[in-house]
Amino acid sequence: MASGPEHYEEAEQLLAAAADTDMGSDLERYRLAAAQVHATLALAAATALNDPDPNGDGMREKDYRAWIKVAGEE
Repeated sequence: MASGPEHYEEAEQLLAAAADTDMGSDLERYRLAAAQVHATLALAAATALNDPDPNGDGMREKDYRAWIKVAGEE
């Protein structure tokens, strides 16, 4: 099972691979569909880990750092 950041990273890799694939091919459609699945799982993980209560603890530091590593700006 992958973590949220791992799903996010996989979605980005699949999108990049799809861009290098013949447009309209079965392989492109597969990569785009797989990227969508991974992006959805990443979103679900980020949403589940986030605490909407401003007085709450929010996301654990370990999870926050993992998200910043894959999705943050450098």
